[in-house]
Amino acid sequence: MKINVRHAAALVASGLLLAAAGVQAAPDWSKVPKRTIQVFHPGVTPIEWITAKGTHGGVTGLRKGETCVGCHEDQGDLNFDMDRLTSKPLEPVGAPATNIFPVAVQAAYDAGNLYLRLSFKAPTGGANKGDADNALKVTVLIPDDKVQGNNQVGCWATCHTELRTMPTASGETKTKYVTEGAYALMQWASKDSKVSDGSVTTERKMSGGTAGVKAEASKEGDGSYTVTFTRANPGEGKTIPFGFAVHADNASGRFHHVSLGYMLGIGAEGDIKAVKQ
Repeated sequence: MKINVRHAAALVASGLLLAAAGVQAAPDWSKVPKRTIQVFHPGVTPIEWITAKGTHGGVTGLRKGETCVGCHEDQGDLNFDMDRLTSKPLEPVGAPATNIFPVAVQAAYDAGNLYLRLSFKAPTGGANKGDADNALKVTVLIPDDKVQGNNQVGCWATCHTELRTMPTASGETKTKYVTEGAYALMQWASKDSKVSDGSVTTERKMSGGTAGVKAEASKEGDGSYTVTFTRANPGEGKTIPFGFAVHADNASGRFHHVSLGYMLGIGAEGDIKAVKQ
């Protein structure tokens, strides 16, 4: 076999340039284990409902430091009373046809990036179609250590009674917020494959984030999606809390399917362990 020396030299030089620029290869997902997480329609259960006496039976456990996952996940399934969550008064508008569905979650990292891959079949039959522009949105929230209950409640600290699609809304524009700390937000939306790198503090901002978020998605003929996020690596050896939501079938606001709060280990222990690439 003859080797074109000039061509080989060009390839070597190109590889050196890529290395110098810090370009990383995409993860080999065939070598990354999957962890199935069930997402569910939460009805009208904001943080005020979660933490109030007489509404949520787990409030005592939360005050003791227990997690939502520790109480509600049993061998990969959720033990919610979905009849209660999807009927009045906790769901005054109407539940979607699919209340719970599985998402396969994979995580990997390298020196510069953290990669999070979510695979699922998007359900139809939603009761709300308030986002005409987007058939699908996928959002991941990562709280910092100043958010109250950050490693217990997932995204719930951002959800309040007065938000715009709640029956007790204070107006048409109030969006997710926290009173202390911040969530890093990353989102992929199906219209034009829009990617958002934002935050949730005293208000939700869909831009201005500093994580360098990128995202891409693919769709199969059966309605199955794979959405892959890339962001700056928070640091090897860290375990960080996160939660995510899927707005399927043009759903808007609270009419999403959400995960509980999980822990992601980056070369560390966690509910999900990111694999080094």
